[in-house]
Amino acid sequence: MAPFDYSAAAGLYPCKTVRRTSHLRYKRFDSAAEALRFAIEDMPASMLRGSVLEVEEARFDGVQMQKFYEADAYPLSRRKN
Repeated sequence: MAPFDYSAAAGLYPCKTVRRTSHLRYKRFDSAAEALRFAIEDMPASMLRGSVLEVEEARFDGVQMQKFYEADAYPLSRRKN
């Protein structure tokens, strides 16, 4: 498996909630790092599980997104909790 490219353009497909229609829809980002930051820091945590990140035709689920965000290679600063 090739290393994850944080600088590649990415698309984020937030999950749809069962009870209500989410106001979050597909978003395009200039970099996968920005998409990860949005998914982890700005989306409700309950939506991450069913969301999909698409980078260079590869698709990643919420668990994988969390791992990429927490990795030492993640290039952006993380929000302090």
